[in-house]
Amino acid sequence: MKILYLTFYFEPDLCPGSFRNTTLVSELASQLTSRDSVHVVTTHPNRYASYSPAAPDRDVWPTEGCPVLVQRIRVPKHKSGLIGQIMAFLTYFRSAHQYTKEADYDLVIASSSRLFTAFLGARLARKRTIPLFLDIRDLFREAIAEVVRFPLAHTCLNPLLKLVEHYTFNYATHINLVSEGFQSYFNSYRQATYSHCTNGIDAPFLAVPASQPPLNHQYKTILYAGNIGEGQGLHKLIPEAARQLGNQFRFVVIGDGGAREKLQAALLEKQCINIELRPPCNRQTLIAAYQNADYLLVHLNDWDACQRVLPSKLFEYGATDKPILAGVCGYAASFIRDYLPNTLVFNPADAASLVRQLRETPYQTQDRVDFKRQFARHTINQELARHILRAGEKATYSAPTVHTP
Repeated sequence: MKILYLTFYFEPDLCPGSFRNTTLVSELASQLTSRDSVHVVTTHPNRYASYSPAAPDRDVWPTEGCPVLVQRIRVPKHKSGLIGQIMAFLTYFRSAHQYTKEADYDLVIASSSRLFTAFLGARLARKRTIPLFLDIRDLFREAIAEVVRFPLAHTCLNPLLKLVEHYTFNYATHINLVSEGFQSYFNSYRQATYSHCTNGIDAPFLAVPASQPPLNHQYKTILYAGNIGEGQGLHKLIPEAARQLGNQFRFVVIGDGGAREKLQAALLEKQCINIELRPPCNRQTLIAAYQNADYLLVHLNDWDACQRVLPSKLFEYGATDKPILAGVCGYAASFIRDYLPNTLVFNPADAASLVRQLRETPYQTQDRVDFKRQFARHTINQELARHILRAGEKATYSAPTVHTP
């Protein structure tokens, strides 16, 4: 079986998509044989403008299963703004066509959070009339409706994105949804089979040791680590929470993204001095930061689109014994109730609720043994790779009929 694997993010980039796809390709290769092959078409690290580790244009993996070729495309630098991301993807889109135009494949896999990598996968799979496997990590059309507030732009953009979705999803053989909250969005695409393989906990986080007694008794440290984008809405929460909590608590924010300047402006307006902003860092440094923190914060913006989302950061945080502060609602809040003990849940952007719970809830740590066993990345990847292989094993493939939406 010859597999084309499309992902905009791949290691050594720093983001959930990179970690997910790199480990999944490794697991997939281990389940294949030397007669098979996986061709990964991805980009050079570009998730954060402030973090650009070197990576080869072409990389051949030595694996025990099938050979893996990784080809990386250089895309224009950007600061996670909409226009910059569009230009980066157009470069990836054109170059991916060039890299694959002479090749034959039996299956196309596309892992996509912003729809257009999935669209690229549909284009290349339709051209060859072969199965398409989609791993959907976000609902782009819903999210972009929250970002683009100009009525005229939204009126033009929404119908276009619906057409792109229909072209893409209506062809897929199998669709994996990283959040079960997405399922109702896909009810009209009945030609596909579905799975719900979530994000998972990578091995370095499973090895995080138990917490030691607090190093500082003067204040508690609240750590946020991850993307600082519009979807996280940190500027709506952290400055006001920091102001209300005062010197008893200290915030540490590690990351970068398109809304970092909004956060900095809000901190300046509130005259917050109990917050430290740090740039993105590698995993070893990040794990040390987790160990030095008292609380771990995850937050989504107060958007309707965030009702369906399951933040990948919950899996890293859940591997520690630290209490989690979760400003989420909808499916994420339900998931936390089912699987993540020792978590304080509050509504997005509700600083007063966060402050009240911090002051009223005694501090404790708790090892989440069951959570770590159920959501280890290796376990998730084994299941997801099996779904991929079943999709590729279909000897004959009849392309679904495309109906105009």
